Amino acid sequence: MVLAIIFLVVALLSAVSLIRQFKIKNYLALGFSAVATLCFGYFSVMEIICRLTDAGICP
Repeated sequence: MVLAIIFLVVALLSAVSLIRQFKIKNYLALGFSAVATLCFGYFSVMEIICRLTDAGICP
């Protein structure tokens, strides 16, 4: 569960970076921020769902 919380914090920081890079039009950093937000956000949400429930999508 600690890993999921760490991933969630990283995803939130990446989302803040995504907004900041969009404002200053730095497209390379915008791309990296978008990919990081999607990856870390997905893994944190799925980890939390798998830990709290017995969903069929969890191995």
